[in-house]
Amino acid sequence: MTPADTDTATRTGSALELRAVRKVYEVGDDEVVALDHADLTVAGDEIVALVGPSGSGKTTLCSIAGGLLSATDGTVVVDGQDITGYSGRQLTDFRRSSVGFVFQSVNLVPFLTARENLLVVDEVGPRKGKVARERADQLLEELGLADRADNLPGQLSGGQKQRVAIGRALMNEPGLVLFDEPTSALDSHLGDQVVALIRDEMKARGTAAIIVTHDDRITHYADRTVHIEDGRISA
Repeated sequence: MTPADTDTATRTGSALELRAVRKVYEVGDDEVVALDHADLTVAGDEIVALVGPSGSGKTTLCSIAGGLLSATDGTVVVDGQDITGYSGRQLTDFRRSSVGFVFQSVNLVPFLTARENLLVVDEVGPRKGKVARERADQLLEELGLADRADNLPGQLSGGQKQRVAIGRALMNEPGLVLFDEPTSALDSHLGDQVVALIRDEMKARGTAAIIVTHDDRITHYADRTVHIEDGRISA
């Protein structure tokens, strides 16, 4: 069975629309603008590389797109949902069902097996029991980890941990997956392999992705590169 066979449906329209989004922090008597009138649209099956130096606003943008932060101003629509005015509880429900995350540090639970790290997502998701286990095993097989399903993270290589993290992000079939520096802890060869895998998995499912990076070498795997500096986006 291929990834495309298991998708609930092919998504149409935009996976993400940011319109004039600002994020401002109060620091004493001063305001720090982390995101400055950002406009960004990501198509339903598009892979976008978001490139910029440290402190440019990359993580803030993805945190707002993923419902981890609320925008100070502007409009945020993800997979057809306008989350701009969502409460904390609504954002929690949104993150469970509509967006996937792969963090720079991977963040696998060290005392859970590869399979269990995927299943923990569905403890608060729509699948339970046998259905969830079948979904987890299917993803691990597609990611080349069927023989590692019962291994703990400490028994996996860096690249294998990244693949488990990708599987975890895909468990609930989100419309958008956000990758924060997925190759930062990998050498250039393994980094290329991981980003190629990300591209293949996202394209097979028709799922949109934003890959945050400071490394221009991996941008050729994306459909489009967007640059950000001082909180401002440029193509």
